[in-house]
Amino acid sequence: MGFWKAIAKKWPETAQQRWRVHKTANVPNKVTKAVQPKVKATPHEIWMAKTRKDSYKAFDSCVKRFEANYPKAMDCLAKDKESMLAFYDFPEVHWQYLRTTNSIESVFAKVRLRTTKTKNCGNRTTTLAMAWKLMETAQNKWRRLRGYNLLADVVEGVKFRDGERVEDPSQGTPEAARTPDLTIALANVFVSV
Repeated sequence: MGFWKAIAKKWPETAQQRWRVHKTANVPNKVTKAVQPKVKATPHEIWMAKTRKDSYKAFDSCVKRFEANYPKAMDCLAKDKESMLAFYDFPEVHWQYLRTTNSIESVFAKVRLRTTKTKNCGNRTTTLAMAWKLMETAQNKWRRLRGYNLLADVVEGVKFRDGERVEDPSQGTPEAARTPDLTIALANVFVSV
């Protein structure tokens, strides 16, 4: 969460997208083992909905179904409702990347593995140089983002609602006004390091 605090300080208008896998694991942990499969399937319906409206409908249905018996689990789910559904304000082709942090974590996994093995990397400069070189090497295996041509629209502040471009910006949701995209914020973080 320290990473998000730093992003919010530097780029307060940046949308935050929570990773659904973490939420899918946290919510069932707050219910009995017998009910966990049912509770685990319900959040999946929430963030795999085609539109934000359908997602809210699935969310309300989930809360209504489990809140009486498992209020802690539903509080955990409701706590991050908006940040779990922020991806609806971006092009649909980007949703698969925004719903997960795997693309970020896979880059840092190589760095984490190497720094753990070396234990003492020397001074700050050599550690940063090593991390930079590891990320630069990892970049050679990256695949091009689907919908990379839409990144320019996102950076320029073009509004999207339910994955579709909004021609009239006044029709966008308040969440759609938050730009730049998370990927742009991350690129800025790496450049500033």
